[in-house]
Amino acid sequence: MNNFSDEDVGNIVLLEHVNLQVPDQGLATIFYILGLGLTRDPYFNIGVRNMWANAGEQQFHLPVRPVQVIHGHVGIVVPDLDSLKERLASVEELLAETKFSWSIESEYVSVTCPWGNHFRCYAAGPTFSDMALGIPYVEFLIQPDRAARIARFYDQVLMAPAVTQTDKQGTAARVKIGRNQALIFRETDESAPPYDGHHIAIYVANFSRPYAYLRERGVISEDVRNHQFRFKEIVDPDSDRSVFVVEHEVRSLHHPMFNRLMVNRNPDESARRYRRGRDALIPYS
Repeated sequence: MNNFSDEDVGNIVLLEHVNLQVPDQGLATIFYILGLGLTRDPYFNIGVRNMWANAGEQQFHLPVRPVQVIHGHVGIVVPDLDSLKERLASVEELLAETKFSWSIESEYVSVTCPWGNHFRCYAAGPTFSDMALGIPYVEFLIQPDRAARIARFYDQVLMAPAVTQTDKQGTAARVKIGRNQALIFRETDESAPPYDGHHIAIYVANFSRPYAYLRERGVISEDVRNHQFRFKEIVDPDSDRSVFVVEHEVRSLHHPMFNRLMVNRNPDESARRYRRGRDALIPYS
């Protein structure tokens, strides 16, 4: 008998943004807006010191400061891979003196940003539910023998369903977020660079219990203000020892930006091949 557990949604209901500092907003515009086809948020951080790039119902936050690079990669769903390839080819010359590169893999297009962040871009489809544009997951590379402890942390502390899986790519903890998102922590023998401060923002239904647990253990890095707190240390619930570091901006559903409507343009529109009424892009099918 089916227990319909796939219908359950855990305590983390949304992964909203990934924050990556960039040293040059011009190059960031070429990569994120012209290359990936995302949309600069028209309402917030419209100056030259920060930029929010809308990706469906998620965002990249790109403040102009010393560069930050995730040890791992970010998954992105796009409406059409052929259009993405055209855009990436069009910015190659503009990004020639950077780390920018891209390649076509069997299931996705692999893209590296001007400063070394890695992205895997997938075509929208059943694998990602009704997401037509967005960030379905972030994958972090972790030291061996830590996936199970990280899964326990999210399951027990943040009350997010988490499992440890082993496949041809190795062992990973997979944390379920909302209907169609995840955090993935994949074990590797690669040496990790020092943590540089990049962060993710999540929304949780039960705010008080994770906060109390983390505060009791002294790992809150920013106390509650404007319906949110921050922590960096992922700790093993069995020993309270740190097993991974990445800052989480944890927001309650009372945060004023929860379920904010993101503006998304259709990057296939242009003056030369304009189609009336198709300027906007709906980020779900």
